Amino acid sequence: MTGPLAPLWRGRRCGLVAGVALLLAGCSGPPAHHPAPRTTARWINPTPEQRQCLASLGQAQTQFSPLPDQYFGAGCATINTVQLAWLRSDHAQLHVVNIGPVTCALATTLQGWARFGVDRAARAALGSPLARIDTYGSYNCRNVAGTERRSAHATANAVDIAAFTLADGRRISIKGGWSDGSAAERTFLRLVRDSACKRFSVVLTPDYNGAHRDHLHLEVGAPHPLCK
Repeated sequence: MTGPLAPLWRGRRCGLVAGVALLLAGCSGPPAHHPAPRTTARWINPTPEQRQCLASLGQAQTQFSPLPDQYFGAGCATINTVQLAWLRSDHAQLHVVNIGPVTCALATTLQGWARFGVDRAARAALGSPLARIDTYGSYNCRNVAGTERRSAHATANAVDIAAFTLADGRRISIKGGWSDGSAAERTFLRLVRDSACKRFSVVLTPDYNGAHRDHLHLEVGAPHPLCK
């Protein structure tokens, strides 16, 4: 994103001052089968809770851009979302691949999990720090598979994790590592799962069903916690 309406928030320079408007960039357009979204700029006058969420991301030295609210209809919307550029570990940037809009609440939870869960699990089980997280995306206007109920992806409250790349170049995918990886890789992925279950309201793994054989579904805001 470029131009005066696309601020780049860097954690080390992220200061939220009450009364100062947040200029917003537009986010990617809706799926072709949806009408053009109605867009509002709620982040221009954020609530105290929203300011605190953005402040938490800044304090964690996460690089992100706030996005305007968009309503796509049929239960699909991206409200109070940000676009993540990278997360932060104890000593380095953690790149996040293929992620779209995520709610600020999901972003802060993802940051804590990546730094204190995944990175430290990688060091302990595999002897190398984390460098990158590959995802299958976040926002997606769709239902939970096999139901008429909207998925948390439809409100940008979920992200699907595909793989982790370490600083030494090794890539551990959910599909290849969950059941068929080395003992160390399987241990790492279970540590990652256990850490996620302490932070996210819903964590679905390949043990849940075949639809999750190649990713971890991580979700915030669910009324009934589930870790499977």
